[in-house]
Amino acid sequence: MKLIVSEKEIAAKRIAKILAGNGAGDEKVYGVPVHHFKSNGEDYKVIGLKGHILKVDYPKKFANWFKVDPAVLIDAEIEKAPIQKMIIKALKKVAVDASEVIIATDYDREGELIGYDALQIAQDKNSNLVSTRAKFSAITPKDINEAFAKPGKIDINLAFAGRARQDIDLIWGATLTRFISLATFQVRDKFLSVGRVQTPTLALIVDRELEIKDFVKTPYWEIGARFRTSGGEEFEAAHKKKKFTKKEDAEAAYSRMGEKGKVIEAKESIKDIRPPTPLNTTNLIMSGSSMGFTASRTINIAESLYMNGYISYPRTDNTVYPSTIDLAAIVKMLGESPHFSKLSKAILSREKIIPSRGKKKTTDHPPIHPTSVASKERLKADEWKLYELIVRRFAATLLPAAKMKSMAAKIDVNGEVFVANGSSIIEENWTGHYPYYKHKDVFVPELKPGQELTLIDRALEGKETKPPARYSQGKLVQKMEELGLGTKATRHSIIQTLANRGYVRPNPLEPSEKAIAVIKMLKKHAEKISSPGMTSELEMYMDGIVNGDETREEVVDRSRDMLREVMTVLQKEKEEISKEIKKGIKEDSVVGKCTNEGCKGDLIVRIARASKKRFIGCNAYPECKNTFSLPQKGLLVTGKDLCKHCQYPMVKIINKGRRPWDLCINP
Repeated sequence: MKLIVSEKEIAAKRIAKILAGNGAGDEKVYGVPVHHFKSNGEDYKVIGLKGHILKVDYPKKFANWFKVDPAVLIDAEIEKAPIQKMIIKALKKVAVDASEVIIATDYDREGELIGYDALQIAQDKNSNLVSTRAKFSAITPKDINEAFAKPGKIDINLAFAGRARQDIDLIWGATLTRFISLATFQVRDKFLSVGRVQTPTLALIVDRELEIKDFVKTPYWEIGARFRTSGGEEFEAAHKKKKFTKKEDAEAAYSRMGEKGKVIEAKESIKDIRPPTPLNTTNLIMSGSSMGFTASRTINIAESLYMNGYISYPRTDNTVYPSTIDLAAIVKMLGESPHFSKLSKAILSREKIIPSRGKKKTTDHPPIHPTSVASKERLKADEWKLYELIVRRFAATLLPAAKMKSMAAKIDVNGEVFVANGSSIIEENWTGHYPYYKHKDVFVPELKPGQELTLIDRALEGKETKPPARYSQGKLVQKMEELGLGTKATRHSIIQTLANRGYVRPNPLEPSEKAIAVIKMLKKHAEKISSPGMTSELEMYMDGIVNGDETREEVVDRSRDMLREVMTVLQKEKEEISKEIKKGIKEDSVVGKCTNEGCKGDLIVRIARASKKRFIGCNAYPECKNTFSLPQKGLLVTGKDLCKHCQYPMVKIINKGRRPWDLCINP
């Protein structure tokens, strides 16, 4: 019997169905679904995991935070511990009768490590097991049959790079989190999380917030004008200076304007609007963010679409279609859907399909693209929303550039020069099938030098410079990729972790006072932890493991040396660190202004002495006895939002494994 191991049950079921030609049977082993079928006289069984079935951890003797010095964890032994015990038990049972195990997990670092761990468990039970590796980028009949017809070998270096990441993240995360939490007496569910990738990412959000807070608004003035041609066509123009930094200069220019204008320069041009590049993970998250999805939500939906065979593997850096993909066949397939038939015809009517290309070319997985036609009725609303985006992005990469006509003119108004810029799309091509591309036509008529115009309106408007915007989740993922923070498979989960820890309020990302205090402290005392340089350096070393230039042990030991230097500094300055972070935590306990009429106090999170239960009370107590009850479970995150119904403060309750709960304190 041949045993196939996939990363998830939904993939196991689909793989069995494809390889069996719909003739697969099901059974339960210790409550875990196992699919079985016969093919070419050979018996097969397929079992799905739940992602990682083992985790790295320290032995129990290191579990007590109060008895174990955090620095000891740097060199402490690390062991693998089971996290899916029933799946492991079922895997061992079915492995006993197998002659070969085929690893069919996702083909990337995480997937290879998951497969490697499963293989080790199976071979521990059955040492005679032969192993092979099925690699595929889509769970479709074509891709699955080809992958299992010519299986390869498991990539040990790729798996060990994944294991090195696990080890390093545990060592850095456990050591620093315990040190910072114990130094500030924030333990158990109040612990302060610090991580190798998480902390430099949080530093980006905090740095942007401090930039916004420190921003000094500068006044400036703009002059706008509206003209009419002799033929009655009207259009707008702006003073060539754009921004006047002195009001008197703007007023002087405004007062000099007459009632007539003369065109002194006019230039018409036609330029291409190039189609977007093929879709990779970062661009998918950015597109999802523009539609209102969090990074995690985008990836979760994409993962579901992939598992059900609708799209290719959603974790990829690639932006170049490999020659092995039959683009025309996919387009023809999409034409079977009434939603995409027009789009399909537009592509197939071309003499030759020439796809756009990005700058990143990898060989592990192709860019994200549709692999089968989905029915809108069978998908959930959010699934269809993302699926349609992926289909239309794919189609846009196969269509020619759009054509845009531009008119640029300079107009003299009694010595003051105004500039008019107009544009309109004259050939839609890919933009006609990609509604996510936004362009607003600006009308400027055809003008000629010397042409007389009538000034019909003018305006002098005072404005102020604006601070930079907070990061959206999509923009942050793009910045993380640029700086080498995390990987395509982990960036979305890092942002989610920051939200779950109460460090940020999501989309746009706003840090809590606690987060600002932690980052300020680390930058002052141990800048290496909050800098992307150290993290990207370790990522480079892990790439070396994949290429065979480094060993797992060498890279992990190198990270230990880095952390040892950091901890030496932190331990010397522990008292100062504690004071700085406690101040930020105290500010985070403020919920808002007291709602009692005439009271000038603040509502803060308090703990009852007798019951030890948390509640909200006024800090002007005992003069003000205003109180509000709170849920006793979950991480409490304060913010600046007010209830839209009663204008009382809002708080957020975060429970592990559940969607965050926005709660008005007014019962």
